[in-house]
Amino acid sequence: MESDEHDRWYAVRCLFQGTDGGETSYEERITLWRATSLEDALARAEAEAVEYAEFAGLTYVTGFDQSYPLADAPPRDGAEVFSLIRGSSLPPSAYIYRFLATGQERQP
Repeated sequence: MESDEHDRWYAVRCLFQGTDGGETSYEERITLWRATSLEDALARAEAEAVEYAEFAGLTYVTGFDQSYPLADAPPRDGAEVFSLIRGSSLPPSAYIYRFLATGQERQP
């Protein structure tokens, strides 16, 4: 894509479903896109997500994509690439267990 002064960087979060040993698993993936609008970034990310799902043997979960416009252009070291704010009355440890570290994550 040719650079344009109206281009902006967007992070797009997509969701994929797969199976591992008969167990259902989900993969969240955040990709960066330089686009002229949020809609353009989402459309390009969705097209790439279809290709990625086919390559990885996963199912792309449509209708969930989330996008976030980056404040830094171009992205730099330490740039925030995604932010999601969720209201909750849970204390921090319960919040982490409920939404972020349920024990089901596969991390290195």
